[in-house]
Amino acid sequence: WDETHFGKMGSYYINRTFFFDVHPPLGKMLIGLAGYLSGYDGTFPFQKPGDRYEQHNYVGMRGFCAFLGSCLVPFAYLTVLELSKSLPAALLTAFILIFDTGCITLSQYILLDPILMFFLMGAVLSMVKCNSCADRPFSASWWFWLSLTGVNLAGAMGVKFVGLFVVILVGLNTIYDLWDLLGNLSLSLVVFGKHLLARVLCLILLPLALYMAMFAVHFAVLNKSGPGDGFFSSAFQSQLIGNNLHNVSVPEHLAYGSVVTIKNLRMAGGYLHSHWHLYPEGVGARQQQVTAYLHKDLNNLWIIKKHDSDTADLSDPSSPVEFVRHGDIIRLEHKETSRNLHSHQHEAPLTRKHFQVTGYGINGTGDSNDFWRIEVVGRKAGKLIKVLRSQVRLTHVSTGCILGSSGKTLPKWGWEQVEVTCTPYLKETPNSLWNFEDHINPKLPNISLDVLKPSFAEILLESHMVMIRGNSGLKPKDNEVTSKPWHWPINYQGLRFSGVNETDYRVYLLGNPVIWWLNLVTIGLYLLMAVSTAVTLKRGVQLTSELKELSRVVLRGGGQIMLGWLLHYLPFFMMGRVLYFHHYFPAMLFSSMLTGITWDTLLWFCAGFLSPSTTARKVYGGGFLALVLLTMYSFYLFHPLSYGMIGPMASDPSSPMAGLRWMDSWEF
Repeated sequence: WDETHFGKMGSYYINRTFFFDVHPPLGKMLIGLAGYLSGYDGTFPFQKPGDRYEQHNYVGMRGFCAFLGSCLVPFAYLTVLELSKSLPAALLTAFILIFDTGCITLSQYILLDPILMFFLMGAVLSMVKCNSCADRPFSASWWFWLSLTGVNLAGAMGVKFVGLFVVILVGLNTIYDLWDLLGNLSLSLVVFGKHLLARVLCLILLPLALYMAMFAVHFAVLNKSGPGDGFFSSAFQSQLIGNNLHNVSVPEHLAYGSVVTIKNLRMAGGYLHSHWHLYPEGVGARQQQVTAYLHKDLNNLWIIKKHDSDTADLSDPSSPVEFVRHGDIIRLEHKETSRNLHSHQHEAPLTRKHFQVTGYGINGTGDSNDFWRIEVVGRKAGKLIKVLRSQVRLTHVSTGCILGSSGKTLPKWGWEQVEVTCTPYLKETPNSLWNFEDHINPKLPNISLDVLKPSFAEILLESHMVMIRGNSGLKPKDNEVTSKPWHWPINYQGLRFSGVNETDYRVYLLGNPVIWWLNLVTIGLYLLMAVSTAVTLKRGVQLTSELKELSRVVLRGGGQIMLGWLLHYLPFFMMGRVLYFHHYFPAMLFSSMLTGITWDTLLWFCAGFLSPSTTARKVYGGGFLALVLLTMYSFYLFHPLSYGMIGPMASDPSSPMAGLRWMDSWEF
């Protein structure tokens, strides 16, 4: 399953090979580091789930993830202990996480989830600890927990973008704290200013600095050309050892008579390309195909010519060099076939309402439909055009449409290359922007591409644009099983990790049903308790000191955890990308902590009505024990899901799992 991605990415770090992923780099860097320190050499191919590791030393990487996954239990225990000041509540939370089959399965493989949840829970624990030091601000322990919160926020954001949800949780908590301090009239505004500055320093500047440092390390380690090159701009690629742009020197400014390749700026947009094949009957005009091609090829070469004269005189070494300027009208002649880049009002092959782009003419002579105006984004008329750095638009003079790559793959007749169209919609998108990559002109002096090297800020911005575009492009494939957010809390459907038939060792990601359904019931129960407590306090009902403390735990402690659950769950309903069951696990941690706090409070409350105190204690202890035994027994039944099922399939009556398919949607 996902080990094929993240294990492979760990190998890329060890081999220093550049790759592209939709998540920030920290999780994969840590996996690579764990592999490197434990003696893994980065040579296992990670091709498909079920491949044997043989002699490759994978244990370090799995052990590292398992260790971070195991830390979730003490983190949750300490968080609940801090919020509720109740040992049984903390113990109940710990038991729930220890005996959840889902948390075990997710923690024992080379995945990003245990690393993400480690930093997330670390941030929540640090925040809660920092809140409990509020009575002694600016003490050593207060600074320690505040700084540690910032470090963990950077860690969570550095593993996956969903780390943003815990950043929002800590942000809301901080705003609440500062608002509270502002109303404290015994504090001078100077002291309040110090409080504000401390939080800006530890919760904004420190995480930002660490987050940027992760990317600096990421780009410093991955310095060799690899499978991720094509997603990035030409200027970025020129820094990668082994890339054909590395250490190359080319003329800096475009001139008439230059031979160039033209690269589309959309992610994996390809190079402007043509070949001798014609468009088939019934697809626009029967002229030469023009496509976008992802690989380097001689058919990507074009000659820049003036629109009104032949360039034969320009190839004469004694003729003066004439530079191409912003706003010039040019012709582009395909070097291999001598046809001009051409467009007309026939419909494009795949994209409706766009115009077809073709190769037309003989030996560079065509018609007025071969004329294009070249414009540089954000430049004034008459400016020169730089190789690699200038982002250009090519506007068709006679129809006013803009040359672009639609990103759609052509059928077999187009060799499954990418469709190029001329779009009448004048939106500024990467699809309709191009840059010049290769540039050959013997009359011009060459400059080293090092001059064009992008700054760290530009690389950082570009990598984020590519990641965001990659994330929004993760759509479900045809007949792929994806899950809906409403499936998750009810444990409706798991995820098959490995094994499909009887002889395989089968692992299935599914939460412990008793725990998950208990968590679900508890959310409703908590809301009921919180509302009744709030109403009681609002009506001014006289409460004993014990009940006052319980109501504080329910509203303040439980409220923070409930907010965490909502922040880590509700946003998934608005996401357009493909979703999986494992996306719910951060929210599941919060609902488990809420279960510990809610049941502890409920049992105390019930016991409070009983006298003598020995009876109360028995009721409380009995209820607590029942919950723990129930989760343990359920774990005993379902533990083969985590540790691997063998023998007959669950649909077979003789299978040990036969009676445990409580829901038809479980596919184990």
